[in-house]
Amino acid sequence: MKLNTLKPAEGSKGRAKRVGRGPGSGRGKTASRGNNGAKSRSGYSRKAGFEGGQMPIQRRLPKFGFNNPTRVEYKAINLSSLQTACEKHNLTTVDIDTMISIGLAGKNDLVKILGNGELTAKLDVTANAFSASAIKKIEDAGGTANKI
Repeated sequence: MKLNTLKPAEGSKGRAKRVGRGPGSGRGKTASRGNNGAKSRSGYSRKAGFEGGQMPIQRRLPKFGFNNPTRVEYKAINLSSLQTACEKHNLTTVDIDTMISIGLAGKNDLVKILGNGELTAKLDVTANAFSASAIKKIEDAGGTANKI
């Protein structure tokens, strides 16, 4: 490929449609906008969700539910996941940076350790939150659960 042979794809560079430039152009008078109505006026923009006068969907459907603005979302990680990661990567301490690097959590996640599964390795686990069963299983295995 040479720079002097570059050109746009066939048909991609059409001329701009010049409207409202007299009757000889074929697009004079109404400038292809039709005769009357809001759409023929300058500055017209249809409001979001407008359905031609029909009751719009956001008004036809009922409101329901509640979004709690103070809810804290945790990324749940089970002890079984920690056990497999420990065996795979030979870990003795697990903190959030370690979980991010091995792919168990994202960099903006708050992490909660849950007690599903068995933990046989002695681990120092540091996370944002723990379930009661997770703390019990970690300490039974000889490790510690450190809450940030």
